[in-house]
Amino acid sequence: MRKKLLINGEWLETEKYSPLLSPYSGEVIAEIPVAMEKETDEAIEAAYRARGEMAKMPAHQRANILETLARLLEERAEEAAQIIALEAAKPITTAKAEVSRTVETYKFAAEEAKRIHGETLPLDAAYGGEGRVAYTVREPIGVVGAITPFNFPMNLVAHKLGPAIASGNTIILKPASQTPLSAFFIAELLQEAGLPNGALNVVTGGGRIVGDRIVSDERVNMITFTGSPAVGIGIRNKAGLKRVTLELGSNAGVIIDKGVDVDKIISRCVTGAFSNQGQVCISLQRVYAHEESYDQFVEKFIEATNKLKLGNPLDPETDVSALISPNDVQRTLHWIEEAKQGGANVATGGKAEGNILYPTVILDADPSLKVSCQEVFAPIVLINKVKSVEEAFELVNDSRYGLQAGIYTENVHTALNAAEKLHVGGVMINDIPTFRVDHMPYGGVKESGFGREGLKYAIEEMTELKLIVWNRN
Repeated sequence: MRKKLLINGEWLETEKYSPLLSPYSGEVIAEIPVAMEKETDEAIEAAYRARGEMAKMPAHQRANILETLARLLEERAEEAAQIIALEAAKPITTAKAEVSRTVETYKFAAEEAKRIHGETLPLDAAYGGEGRVAYTVREPIGVVGAITPFNFPMNLVAHKLGPAIASGNTIILKPASQTPLSAFFIAELLQEAGLPNGALNVVTGGGRIVGDRIVSDERVNMITFTGSPAVGIGIRNKAGLKRVTLELGSNAGVIIDKGVDVDKIISRCVTGAFSNQGQVCISLQRVYAHEESYDQFVEKFIEATNKLKLGNPLDPETDVSALISPNDVQRTLHWIEEAKQGGANVATGGKAEGNILYPTVILDADPSLKVSCQEVFAPIVLINKVKSVEEAFELVNDSRYGLQAGIYTENVHTALNAAEKLHVGGVMINDIPTFRVDHMPYGGVKESGFGREGLKYAIEEMTELKLIVWNRN
């Protein structure tokens, strides 16, 4: 299956193609076009020329395109899930859940397209403001460059395309090199839904050519990026005065207070740690359990972990499948070995079979170890004992990341203290840090990035606020 680039409404071939391999089987599943400077410039120019048409498009028409897209995707949900499972090795049950979320994300975007508004200002509150009427409006920022990751290849694309279309912008989309098929699939549906030519352009290729070109080109007004901190920082440094939204890494933690019913939370915590092989920005990576709950939590967590089924992502019974690349398998095995050498106890897992890393539980890990202080992006979770929640607050905050954190507690005062003291973008009370629904504000602090996703909040990032003042004197 040979794919093509989408530029100005046309599907175009390139001189060079690269094979797309299944992370699970290693088999070739498609040939992906490799864009160079010429194709990237054509895509940017197409988006630049189409920006006027999109900016003038009535809100109801933008909403209708997004509603139609949601309906078309719902009708082809099974096909969409198969694509995700094939290219990302995401277990099919989890892939189906992602498609359902993607449908909902586009529905939220359609709704928000009709709710973009400003406000009136009482200028006579200021001396010299008498006799004037003022109001604000929000206008599309123009051309949005969207760079997306592999781990949610359909829904995280939706978090870029949905608000951009809703607010009347045009887009150049560079999907992750391992998961372009999902992006091409959505682009086809958007064409069918009536999106004008040039409003969306999908360009695949290397980051140094395609990505850098999009980031540095003056015709692109904004970059929205989800991915690693190293790449995100590089984008920020190259972007100049462009607006930039960055959703970067994390090593998310959860606190288990004393007195918590451990039986009620084990299944949820295991899901948070190992869903999609732990390749989730807010995957549960660090657990800090109060000494009174620690032994029971560890025993039951390991027991539940060992019941997970490993295997083919297309098997509905599979819980954990392959990591995205062999390099990631080797990296995580090296990190696990470093943890062993550093005195940590690998209680279960710690080995690989092909590209599948066994779900791994590590106890007594020093905070300086890579498995603790860096983002593992793999099915690895650390469980450490603490004497108090105050100690746990300090350990969660002792990180260069700050995306989301969670706490399980029966004490309302402890919960309120957590909400205040945890230095993250979102605090989940009586839940894992992996919780996300698609209309909530989502983003972090420190090296987890800046700006917020979530349809309403992303639209604010993708629009310019304009002030209009009338002098009635």
